[in-house]
Amino acid sequence: MSLTPEQKQAVAGWVAAGDNLSVVQKKLIEHFKLAMTYRDVRFLVDDLNLELKDPAPKVDASDVSKAAPVKPAAGTPEKQSFDKAAQKPGLGGGEAPVEEELPEEEDFADLPAAGGVSVSVDKVNLIPGALASGGVTFSDGTTAKWIVDQQGRPGLTEASKPNYRPTPADAQAFMQELSRQLQQRGY
Repeated sequence: MSLTPEQKQAVAGWVAAGDNLSVVQKKLIEHFKLAMTYRDVRFLVDDLNLELKDPAPKVDASDVSKAAPVKPAAGTPEKQSFDKAAQKPGLGGGEAPVEEELPEEEDFADLPAAGGVSVSVDKVNLIPGALASGGVTFSDGTTAKWIVDQQGRPGLTEASKPNYRPTPADAQAFMQELSRQLQQRGY
């Protein structure tokens, strides 16, 4: 699909104003009645030699001294240092400190995922053409069923709200949790 020079100029203006690809995609539909896939919009921006503005500043990963300290997640047991264990009564005078047993990975399987999205995987898949299936609950309480087809593409079905689309943060959290759950089961 080729755009007119006026349409190309409008796209360049939107990108220069800081719009991301999904916003450009929506504006193409609203202003010009042009339905393009996200990938086609990405190619269009590349063909026009436009650069998207990065909303988040890049962090220099090579300098760890500038990184914020990582706090333990809520519900995660804090690890006890050997120094504190050695200070307990009965552990002085050269005795080895008592090591705490670390929790197994399965102990964390029932914890909610980051972002408030929880994913479950069906033990038996009865959907023709699907490699895996299960359920998901998004942070706003909306539930849906998901499948992964034979080409590895995930999709949502039977959402509790009609025409439901998760927020970008929920969608990303869903994909991360789905990947983690499927990897645990050997997919």
